[in-house]
Formats: sequence, structure tokens, C-alpha cells
Amino acid sequence: MDIFAHGLWAGAGAVAANRKWGKQIRWGWACFWGMFPDLFAFTPMFLTLIRFRFFGQGFTPRLLFSRALREALPPLLQPTTLYPVSHSLVIFAVVFVSVWRLRRRPSLAMLGWSLHILMDIPTHGSGTYRTPFLWPVSSYRFSGIWWTAPWFMIFNYSALAVIYLTLLYLSVTRRRQQVRPAPQYSKTIDIP
Repeated sequence: MDIFAHGLWAGAGAVAANRKWGKQIRWGWACFWGMFPDLFAFTPMFLTLIRFRFFGQGFTPRLLFSRALREALPPLLQPTTLYPVSHSLVIFAVVFVSVWRLRRRPSLAMLGWSLHILMDIPTHGSGTYRTPFLWPVSSYRFSGIWWTAPWFMIFNYSALAVIYLTLLYLSVTRRRQQVRPAPQYSKTIDIP
């Protein structure tokens, strides 16, 4: 799934959790953690592309898959090296529990990271970036549908639109109920 959809799904989950359980999960942090696995895996490559654009060869679409880009990044910063780390439920669990122990409470916004991984498992077809959700314990990867398929993109963003419009509607109706003044009763007594 694309990075923006991941952020929006995590943000919707935070809003829904806040409404349902009265939690205070910040929408922005949930969105960030929803996008985190892709940011972690691909930011070094995009920074290198920017460097090429402004200080080197210029940008062409072929540069994304070029040998020059691969050689410009050290092996530890290659997307193929970083992707398994950020898309592993095992790594997520270790980091989540570590943060929980350090803060003495769970960072619920970080659950956006796990949601990202769970949504990537069925939406990545065969190829380099199938989701290694059990890495480093297992190298098993599921071949799902392609998230880039036009029908899936339409479905995905339509579902997001419906969810956000529903959350907006619920928020507006809740505010109206809270703002509505209580009925005033007259204290005058009619004497016959």
C-alpha cells in the first residue's frame, strides 16, 4: 500500500480508538507511525536522489533503478537491507515492548507501525518488496495482490473517504449535542 494511505489508515484507527475507549492517541503521531516503515526503508534512497538532482547527474525516472543509485548508497542504507527491518512484526514487537518498559506505559500511536505491516502482507504481490513480517525468525513472505492495481487504489481511497466522512459526521453530531442548551423551565407559579 502507498505511504499516504498507511498514514491515513493509522490516523483513522487513532480517532476511532479515541472515540471508542476514550484514549488520547494523537492523530499526527499515529499517521507518522503508520508511515514509519516506508520512511525508514526508503528515505536514504530519496535523499540520495535529491542529492543527485541538485548536485550531480540530474533526476530521470531511470535513475530510480540505476546502478549509480545503488552504488551511491552504502549496503546498510540500501532499501533492500532496511525494508526487512522496518516491515517485521518481530522487530516491531521488540521495539514496542522496549518503549513500553522505558515509558512505563504503552505508546499506542506506535500501533500504526504494526497496522502498516499487517496491511502490507496481503497487498504486496510477488517481487522484492513482499512483506517479510517474520524477519529475522523466518524468511516467509506472502504473495498478495498488487496495491498499485487501479481497482485496489480506487477501493482503498474510497474506503478511507467513507471512514473519514463518517468520523467527521460523528464528531459534528457529538459537538452539537454537547453545545445544545438545556431546556429552561419557568419558575413562575400560576395562582388561580
